[in-house]
Amino acid sequence: MRYIHSEETLEVPENVKVSIKSRLVTVEGPRGKLTKDLSHLAVNFSLLKKNVIGIEIHHGNRKNVATLRTVRTLINNLIIGVTKGFKYKMRYVYAHFPINVNVEKSNDTGLWTVEIRNFIGEKIVRRITMQNGVDVEISKAQKDELVVFGNSLESVSQSAADIQQICKVRNKDIRKFLDGLYVSEKGNIVEE
Repeated sequence: MRYIHSEETLEVPENVKVSIKSRLVTVEGPRGKLTKDLSHLAVNFSLLKKNVIGIEIHHGNRKNVATLRTVRTLINNLIIGVTKGFKYKMRYVYAHFPINVNVEKSNDTGLWTVEIRNFIGEKIVRRITMQNGVDVEISKAQKDELVVFGNSLESVSQSAADIQQICKVRNKDIRKFLDGLYVSEKGNIVEE
């Protein structure tokens, strides 16, 4: 079945500027600027009234119409990123060998690197380079906690996922060996 016309609307806050040129979405706000390329999706953008963006699709089947909500959410995540930012808290879980985590910033690339040592007593040093625009710090308020934060939700969540995945327990019963670094809390940097 084809839907003749489907439409979603998105309200833009006052302090945010959204510009869309040939499906390249650029969002500017108080925390910075983010861009997202949506040129692979066959959607049309229009300015319905001041600070309201219309996203529409003509003659789409069910899968094409589902992209409308996806595009709306992606742009909304960019807007939240430039106004509030995103923050993921990760906790170290260990039964016997305490996990040592070091955080340092590279001088030549400017990206943060997380070093994980003594995971299940192994001598190997695990290094993860954070994505561009993502900052990381060891929490001062809570023991055994790492805070990953930045403006782009995709970069922050991917960096947290990279940290979690490099600490997978292999060749053991994972029901007993729950060691690792796990996301414990998701939120915004600027809280109300």
